Amino acid sequence: MLAQLQSQKQQYRFLPQQIELLNIFFLNSLELQQKMKNELEENPFLDIHEDSETEEADARSSKDDVQDFESSEEYMYDDNPDHRSEHQNYFDTAIAPSLAIANVVTFKEDAKQQLRLLKISDKDTAKAEYIIDMLNPQGFLDRTLNEVADDMSFFFQSIVDATTITRLLTIVHSLDPIGIGTRSIREYLLLQLYSSNTKSLQVTRAIFLLEHHYTDLMQRKFEKLNHTIKVNDAEMRQVLTLIGTLKFHPVRDAYQHDPKQTIIPDFIITNYGGTVQVNLFSSKAGSVFVNQSLYDQLANHISSKDKMASQYVKSKLNSAKWFVNAIKQREDTMMRIMQCIVTIQKEYFMYGDIKYLKPMVLKNISEVLGLDISAISRITGNKYADTPFGLIFLKKLFSEGIADKSGEIISSKVIKSLLVDAIELENKKQPYTDQDMVNILSLKGYNIARRTVSKYRQQMQMPTAQIRAVWA
Repeated sequence: MLAQLQSQKQQYRFLPQQIELLNIFFLNSLELQQKMKNELEENPFLDIHEDSETEEADARSSKDDVQDFESSEEYMYDDNPDHRSEHQNYFDTAIAPSLAIANVVTFKEDAKQQLRLLKISDKDTAKAEYIIDMLNPQGFLDRTLNEVADDMSFFFQSIVDATTITRLLTIVHSLDPIGIGTRSIREYLLLQLYSSNTKSLQVTRAIFLLEHHYTDLMQRKFEKLNHTIKVNDAEMRQVLTLIGTLKFHPVRDAYQHDPKQTIIPDFIITNYGGTVQVNLFSSKAGSVFVNQSLYDQLANHISSKDKMASQYVKSKLNSAKWFVNAIKQREDTMMRIMQCIVTIQKEYFMYGDIKYLKPMVLKNISEVLGLDISAISRITGNKYADTPFGLIFLKKLFSEGIADKSGEIISSKVIKSLLVDAIELENKKQPYTDQDMVNILSLKGYNIARRTVSKYRQQMQMPTAQIRAVWA
């Protein structure tokens, strides 16, 4: 029987201009500079003010050149070689290298070069390169498939689903070093085992353990595992020893010595007499403007009958106005969000100690400022702030809060940081158990339950004490 049903539902959709605005929010300083350069080349109604400081610097440079020319005769007959002094002109004396700087290729650049040799479409190549850029320094993809799909959809301005990400990850996994793009140590261990001699009995047992009993393995339930896979203690130790010979991070040691990349911060945070101040590192809102006089000249010369030309000119003018407003809106939003973060995390920015970091999520900022969570996420997603205690990645300031036994709310990042420090300093032959780390945290003033320590250790993909002792 046929029937007609009428339903009403709310559905939020982003308009194309909203998506473009969020993309501009996401840009860091260097990316915004390139974006402005592209817009200036494509839109004749966009113009930029000349930087007076640059002109002054050029004037000083020209003056210095004259002085160098006038005094050049003093050095003309100097027998001392000047290659050393010329070399030092490019480096601070304290950090001037004594050897030539080696050209080091990072694992991401190497992976992209391999990717371009594969017979895949240009779209898949671009999206796979985007995934490679998202990998952490150890070669892992530490974000969920839905998060990656969401970011990629915004960047490419087309819908990308989790299934597509899974297919692209299969391509990335095939690159060298093996396992880059895996999402956990377990997945990386399995990938190594599958690429080895899978006919070996020990390899088969190791794969079975990692695939079906990984939780039991991490929780040291060896008696249960012995009974499940029907092996004795000696055979179980052989399997554990085999797993211990595998690598735990896709990126090899040779890639760890990447050249130091220059990070241009987006914010400057200073502390004067207990007052934390926030400033943009470089403001672009006042430098780009709409060239209205050029539009007026063209409008006077275009015939009213030439509708296509008139429409084209108006569209370019509207596009220029929108872009200028978007740059201003970006910087206004950035300042509002950063000032709100500083207000919440004032003690952290005053002292620079992670123990002062308070629990904070995107929703907290959204409730205070009345902004959409997606806008806050784009602003804080890839930007840095220069502080008196060094550069900080804004995304690292966000963390969930937990309550200790006394009811005090503590940032999860504080606890994780203390756990990492404890494990790094432990005796590798007799590593700390979860209860030992509970006691260590208690001595530092944090009364955390053992199950919480176990939960955070697993989130950081750190094995149990017994497994760490076997793999030491």
